[in-house]
Amino acid sequence: MRIDSMRDSSRRVLVVALGVVVAGLGIFAAPAQAASWSSYLSKVPTGFESRRWYEPNTATTIKFTGCSTDQNAVRVTLAKDISLSPDTYYSTAAFTNCLKGSTYTSTGNWNAHGNANHYFSINEYLVGTTVTTVKSLTVSC
Repeated sequence: MRIDSMRDSSRRVLVVALGVVVAGLGIFAAPAQAASWSSYLSKVPTGFESRRWYEPNTATTIKFTGCSTDQNAVRVTLAKDISLSPDTYYSTAAFTNCLKGSTYTSTGNWNAHGNANHYFSINEYLVGTTVTTVKSLTVSC
Protein backbone atom coordinates (compact mmCIF):
# COMPACT_ATOMS: atom_id res chain seq x y z
CA MET A 1 0.00 0.00 0.00
CA ARG A 2 1.39 3.40 -0.96
CA ILE A 3 1.19 6.20 1.61
CA ASP A 4 0.21 8.83 -0.98
CA SER A 5 -2.85 6.78 -1.96
CA MET A 6 -4.08 6.53 1.68
CA ARG A 7 -6.79 8.77 3.07
CA ASP A 8 -5.61 11.63 5.33
CA SER A 9 -7.00 10.03 8.50
CA SER A 10 -5.31 6.69 7.75
CA ARG A 11 -2.05 8.48 7.01
CA ARG A 12 -2.22 10.29 10.37
CA VAL A 13 -2.84 7.01 12.23
CA LEU A 14 0.15 5.42 10.49
CA VAL A 15 2.44 8.37 11.32
CA VAL A 16 1.33 8.37 14.99
CA ALA A 17 1.78 4.58 15.25
CA LEU A 18 5.30 4.80 13.78
CA GLY A 19 6.15 7.61 16.19
CA VAL A 20 5.00 5.55 19.17
CA VAL A 21 7.08 2.55 18.03
CA VAL A 22 10.21 4.69 17.54
CA ALA A 23 9.72 6.42 20.91
CA GLY A 24 9.19 3.05 22.60
CA LEU A 25 12.41 1.68 21.15
CA GLY A 26 14.27 4.77 22.38
CA ILE A 27 13.16 4.13 25.97
CA PHE A 28 14.67 0.65 25.98
CA ALA A 29 17.79 1.35 23.93
CA ALA A 30 21.21 1.38 25.59
CA PRO A 31 22.53 4.87 26.29
CA ALA A 32 24.66 6.44 23.58
CA GLN A 33 27.19 8.12 25.86
CA ALA A 34 30.75 7.02 25.33
CA ALA A 35 32.45 5.16 28.17
CA SER A 36 35.41 7.58 28.03
CA TRP A 37 34.86 11.32 27.95
CA SER A 38 36.28 14.72 28.97
CA SER A 39 34.70 17.86 30.36
CA TYR A 40 35.06 20.51 33.09
CA LEU A 41 33.12 21.64 36.16
CA SER A 42 32.27 25.23 37.04
CA LYS A 43 31.13 26.04 40.57
CA VAL A 44 29.21 22.81 41.13
CA PRO A 45 27.54 22.41 44.56
CA THR A 46 27.99 19.74 47.20
CA GLY A 47 26.34 16.52 46.00
CA PHE A 48 26.75 17.34 42.29
CA GLU A 49 26.27 14.28 40.05
CA SER A 50 28.04 13.97 36.71
CA ARG A 51 26.40 12.84 33.52
CA ARG A 52 25.77 9.10 33.24
CA TRP A 53 27.84 6.87 31.00
CA TYR A 54 27.53 3.22 30.09
CA GLU A 55 30.50 1.26 31.29
CA PRO A 56 31.31 -2.29 30.33
CA ASN A 57 32.77 -4.48 33.06
CA THR A 58 36.07 -2.55 33.18
CA ALA A 59 38.01 -0.46 35.68
CA THR A 60 37.29 3.29 35.84
CA THR A 61 39.83 6.10 36.07
CA ILE A 62 38.77 9.68 36.81
CA LYS A 63 41.28 12.54 36.53
CA PHE A 64 40.79 16.14 37.65
CA THR A 65 43.25 18.84 36.60
CA GLY A 66 43.23 22.29 38.19
CA CYS A 67 40.69 22.17 41.04
CA SER A 68 39.40 24.79 43.44
CA THR A 69 37.14 24.36 46.47
CA ASP A 70 36.87 25.73 50.00
CA GLN A 71 37.63 22.25 51.41
CA ASN A 72 41.03 20.56 51.87
CA ALA A 73 40.13 17.96 49.20
CA VAL A 74 37.63 17.29 46.43
CA ARG A 75 35.89 14.03 47.32
CA VAL A 76 34.88 11.99 44.28
CA THR A 77 32.58 8.98 44.65
CA LEU A 78 31.84 6.53 41.84
CA ALA A 79 28.25 5.28 41.72
CA LYS A 80 26.16 2.82 39.73
CA ASP A 81 22.87 4.27 38.48
CA ILE A 82 20.12 1.76 39.22
CA SER A 83 16.68 2.58 37.82
CA LEU A 84 13.80 2.53 40.29
CA SER A 85 16.11 1.52 43.17
CA PRO A 86 18.71 3.22 45.35
CA ASP A 87 22.02 3.67 43.55
CA THR A 88 25.11 1.74 44.62
CA TYR A 89 27.97 3.94 45.85
CA TYR A 90 31.56 2.74 45.74
CA SER A 91 34.68 4.11 47.44
CA THR A 92 35.45 7.82 47.64
CA ALA A 93 38.76 9.25 46.44
CA ALA A 94 40.10 12.43 48.07
CA PHE A 95 41.60 14.55 45.29
CA THR A 96 44.21 16.94 46.72
CA ASN A 97 46.97 17.26 44.13
CA CYS A 98 44.72 19.14 41.69
CA LEU A 99 44.28 21.86 44.35
CA LYS A 100 47.96 22.89 43.96
CA GLY A 101 47.37 24.71 40.67
CA SER A 102 45.92 24.66 37.17
CA THR A 103 48.42 22.10 35.81
CA TYR A 104 48.28 19.62 38.70
CA THR A 105 46.24 16.41 38.32
CA SER A 106 44.57 14.09 40.82
CA THR A 107 43.64 10.57 39.76
CA GLY A 108 41.14 8.09 41.20
CA ASN A 109 40.95 4.43 40.17
CA TRP A 110 38.02 2.08 40.75
CA ASN A 111 37.77 -1.65 40.00
CA ALA A 112 35.23 -3.01 37.53
CA HIS A 113 31.65 -3.06 38.86
CA GLY A 114 29.76 -4.77 36.05
CA ASN A 115 27.98 -3.57 32.93
CA ALA A 116 25.88 -0.57 33.93
CA ASN A 117 25.36 3.17 33.80
CA HIS A 118 27.75 4.94 36.16
CA TYR A 119 28.36 8.49 37.36
CA PHE A 120 30.43 10.28 39.96
CA SER A 121 29.35 12.65 42.70
CA ILE A 122 31.32 15.49 44.29
CA ASN A 123 31.64 15.98 48.07
CA GLU A 124 28.50 13.87 48.54
CA TYR A 125 28.57 13.61 52.33
CA LEU A 126 29.82 17.06 53.35
CA VAL A 127 27.64 19.24 55.53
CA GLY A 128 27.13 22.79 54.34
CA THR A 129 27.55 24.43 50.97
CA THR A 130 30.73 23.92 49.02
CA VAL A 131 31.38 24.81 45.40
CA THR A 132 33.96 23.04 43.28
CA THR A 133 35.53 24.03 39.98
CA VAL A 134 37.65 21.70 37.84
CA LYS A 135 39.57 23.07 34.85
CA SER A 136 39.45 19.71 33.04
CA LEU A 137 38.34 16.20 33.87
CA THR A 138 38.65 12.88 32.09
CA VAL A 139 36.73 9.67 32.69
CA SER A 140 38.28 6.53 31.19
CA CYS A 141 36.90 3.00 31.20
